[in-house]
Amino acid sequence: MMLALWLVTAFGVALWLILKLQNLIMLLLISLFLALALEPAVNWLHRHRWPRGPATGAVMLVVLALSVLFLSMLGSMLIGQILAFVSEIPAMVRALLNWVNTTFGTSYSPTTLLNEISSASGLVEQYASGIANNLLGAGTTFLALLFNGLTIALFTFYLCADGPRFRRVICSLLPPRTQREVLRAWEIAISKTGGYLYSRALLALFSGVAHYLVLVVLDIPFAFALALWMGVLSQFIPTVGTYIGGAVPILVALMEGVWPAVWVLMFVIVYQQFENYLLQPRITAKTLDMHPAVAFGSVLAGVAVLGGPGALLALPMGASMQAFLSTYIRYYEVEEHPLLPATKTKRTSVVTSKKDRDDPESAVGSDPQEEDDREEP
Repeated sequence: MMLALWLVTAFGVALWLILKLQNLIMLLLISLFLALALEPAVNWLHRHRWPRGPATGAVMLVVLALSVLFLSMLGSMLIGQILAFVSEIPAMVRALLNWVNTTFGTSYSPTTLLNEISSASGLVEQYASGIANNLLGAGTTFLALLFNGLTIALFTFYLCADGPRFRRVICSLLPPRTQREVLRAWEIAISKTGGYLYSRALLALFSGVAHYLVLVVLDIPFAFALALWMGVLSQFIPTVGTYIGGAVPILVALMEGVWPAVWVLMFVIVYQQFENYLLQPRITAKTLDMHPAVAFGSVLAGVAVLGGPGALLALPMGASMQAFLSTYIRYYEVEEHPLLPATKTKRTSVVTSKKDRDDPESAVGSDPQEEDDREEP
């Protein structure tokens, strides 16, 4: 009875601590996955005689610079497009009224419509003034975001710079066999998380350069910002990122005319096929390549469990989990069936690699007793 009471009390205290520290736990999770993603680059610099501290700082500065560049270009594109759209509103209104009056035989005048727009703009100005009066709340939110960003940067720096020391401390608390498993899992997480993100970044670079050249040839405004937008969203948001990223350049091209928008649409479709069938398999050959359905489901699950940060953590977490499963799960040959596609592999009890088929003694699933029997004279 006392044991049950202690267990219930301990569970309640643990749940209370998790609820109170959920913000800190979220920041630690984000920092851990950022450290796993940055550690391959830090290790590469460390092998070239960089100390781990300066190497971690240099990699983080590069990532920060690229993030600031993306956000600044996106902001300038957004502001420029809004100003261009606002300046075109009077001409668009006149053209629309002329078409309506000609088609339906009406006699709407631009003056009446402009008066309605002015009254609506008055409501907008009133709403904007209400927002301006709430600058204190906006400033508090900005300071909270800045504090969380600095906390993530600090944890990421220490987890990456002192990664070997941190792993040694954890392994010192575990028995030798468990130490090997923990280090193996950690190595898989570093390799797959970093490899997946770096392959996505390389694909984003190819996509951005290709779309930038096409937008420049078609004389589409804000070509660099649109190409950067397309490259980042198409690679780091699974399944729907290509359509979201391609919609914005098409809409901007539509303001220049119908045919530029058609050419941009055709290029987006052709490049996507080129990337899926030729470019992506070669770049991700040595890294983990997640199926689009699995990646999209991981993002939905991450959002459902952790909210906005879960969408950022879902892909590296799903990549690591898939790597763990592929490492520890044993795969077998599937029997032929009309519902299954035809295979050219030789039917054996266990699926083995080419190296295992050439060397039967190293094949997965070989019987140790049979090997002993073969060794006997």
